[in-house]
Amino acid sequence: MMDSQENILEQENQEVKVEETAVETTDNNATPAEERKVYATKQEVLERVKEIAHGEDTPQKEEVEYLKTVFYKLHIAEREAKLKEFIDGGGDPETYQITPDQDEEVFKAEMGVIKERRQQLFREQEAEKVENLKKKQAIIEKIKAMVTSPEEASKTYQEFKALQQEWRDIKAVPAESANELWRNYQLYVEQFYDLLKLNSEARELDFKKNLEAKTRLCEAAEKLADEEDIISAFHQLQQLHQEYREVGPVSKELREEIWQRFKAASTVINKRHQQHFEDLRAREEENLQKKTALCEKVEAITTEENKGSGDWERHTEEIIAIQQEWKTIGFAPQKMNVKIFERFRAACDKFFANKAEYFKTLKDSFKENAEKKRALIEKAKALQDSTDWRSTSDKLIALQKEWKTIGVVPKKLGDQLWEEFLGACNKFFEARNAAGAGQRNEEHENLEKKRNVIERLKAVAEEAGEDLQERVQKLVEEYNGIGHVPFKEKDKLYQEYHAILDKLYKELNISVTKKRLNKFKDNLKQVAERGEGALDNERQRLLRQYDNLKQDIHTYENNLGFLTASSKKGNSLIEEMNRKIQKLKDDMQLIKEKIKAIDAENA
Repeated sequence: MMDSQENILEQENQEVKVEETAVETTDNNATPAEERKVYATKQEVLERVKEIAHGEDTPQKEEVEYLKTVFYKLHIAEREAKLKEFIDGGGDPETYQITPDQDEEVFKAEMGVIKERRQQLFREQEAEKVENLKKKQAIIEKIKAMVTSPEEASKTYQEFKALQQEWRDIKAVPAESANELWRNYQLYVEQFYDLLKLNSEARELDFKKNLEAKTRLCEAAEKLADEEDIISAFHQLQQLHQEYREVGPVSKELREEIWQRFKAASTVINKRHQQHFEDLRAREEENLQKKTALCEKVEAITTEENKGSGDWERHTEEIIAIQQEWKTIGFAPQKMNVKIFERFRAACDKFFANKAEYFKTLKDSFKENAEKKRALIEKAKALQDSTDWRSTSDKLIALQKEWKTIGVVPKKLGDQLWEEFLGACNKFFEARNAAGAGQRNEEHENLEKKRNVIERLKAVAEEAGEDLQERVQKLVEEYNGIGHVPFKEKDKLYQEYHAILDKLYKELNISVTKKRLNKFKDNLKQVAERGEGALDNERQRLLRQYDNLKQDIHTYENNLGFLTASSKKGNSLIEEMNRKIQKLKDDMQLIKEKIKAIDAENA
C-alpha cells in the first residue's frame, strides 16, 4: 500500500486553494491585476466584451468583472464631463437631462450574452462532474472486485491498467466528493498492487516507468520556480498535482525520496503564491488609505466657504486634480472598493451641485443687475439733451453713483452697458462744457473778487475799533454776493475764507460776550426791584434756555455722526456744522455766567 504523502500534499493544496479563493477568482488563465490591459475608451472595452461574448474561449469571471468596472468608470467620467461642460457654458443644472447612451445599451446586451454563456457553461460543467463521479465510482467497483480475487490478478492486469487510464481520462468531479472518491480509488489500487503476483521483471519495469513519470513531474514543478507569472505557475502546479496522483507507485525505497522532491518544489510555488496575495492585500490596503485621504480632501474643500467665482474655479481645479490623482491609484480591498468610490463620488457630486446652485443664483443676480443698469441707461439717455446744466449735472452724477452700487454682470455685457451709459453722460457734459466756455471767464473774475474780499478781511483782523463787527458783516455780504468761481479753486478758496472768518468771529464773540455780560449785570438791580422772586424767575428762564441749547447741541452732534468726509462737499458741511456747535457752546457759557451773577446778587 502507498505511503500517505499524497494525502498530505492534497491537504496542503486544498488550504492554498481556500486562500486563493478568499483573494482572487480561481478561473483558469486569470490575468494578474498588474498585467491587466489598460483601456482608454469605452469602444475599446466594448470590442473586447463582444469578442468574449461571441468567441470560442471560455469567459473568465475576473476579466469580465474588470471590464465592467473599467466601462462604468469611463462612462461616469464621460457623463460628469458633459455636465461640467453644460454648466460652464451657462446652462442651468436643474434643466440638464442625461441622454441615453447607445454604448451602455450595447454593453448591457453583450454582458447579458456573456452571463448566459457562463451560466450555461457552469450548468454543463456541473452535469459533467456528476456524470464523471458516476463513471469513477464504477471504476472503483471494478477494481474492488479485482482485489477480492487475488488468484485472477495476473490475468486482469491489463484490464486494471486500462481502468487506470480510463480513470485518468475522466476529469473533474463535484468538489464535495473528490477527496473521498480519491481515497477509495487509491485504497483499492494499492491493494491490487499488493496482491498482484507478477514476475519481478514486470513489476520492476512498472515501478521504473512510474519513477520516470514522477521524476518528469518533479522537474516540471521545479522549473515553475522560474516562472514570472506566479498565478500561472500556481495553476500549472495544480495540473502537475493531478498528474502526480494518476501515476502509480514506485519502489518502496524510492517512494519517500521522490515524494520529498515533488513536495519541496510545490512548497516553493505555494509560498510565492501566498506571498503574492499578501503583497496584493498590502498594496490594496495602501491604496485604500490613499483614496481615503483624497476623500477627506474633497470633503474638506466642499465645506470651505467660496466668496466668489474665483474661489469656485480654484476649488474646481483642485478637485479635478484630485480626481486625476484618484485614477492613478489601483484597487482597494474588494469589500471596500465600491464603498470608497461611492464616498469619493458623493463628495465630488456635492461640490459640483453646490457650484451649480451658486452659478444659478449668480446668473439670476446678473440678470437683475443688468436690468437695473439698463434702467439707468434709459434715464441717462432721457437727460442727455437737457440744457438745464446745473440740475441735470446733479442728476447724472447721482446716476453714476447709483451705477457703482449695482453688482457685477458678465464682463462682455458689462462693458457694452457701460459704454452705452457713459456715451449718454458724455454727450450731456460735452454740450455743457461747450456752452459754459464764456461762463468760465466770469468765474475767474469772481475768483479775483473773492480773493480781494479775503485780503480785506485779513486787514480788518489786524485793526481794532468799535465798528469792527459792522465792517466784517459788510465784507461777508459783499463776498456772498459774488457769483461762482472755477470748480478747482472752490474748496481752497472756501477754506481760506472761513479760516479768517473764524478768527474774526472768535475775537468778536469774546468782546461781544463780555459786553453782553456786563450789561446783564447792570440790569440785575432793576430786575430785583420788580418784586420778590423776580431774580428767581429770571434764573429759571436762563436754565430753560440753557437746556434748550444743550438739546440743540446734542441734535447737531447726532447729525454730524451721519455725515461722511469722503467728498469735498462733505468736508465743507462738517466744518459748517462744527461752527454752529461752537456758537451754541459759547452761548451756553454766557448763560452760565449770567446764572452765576444772579446767584451772587441773591447771596
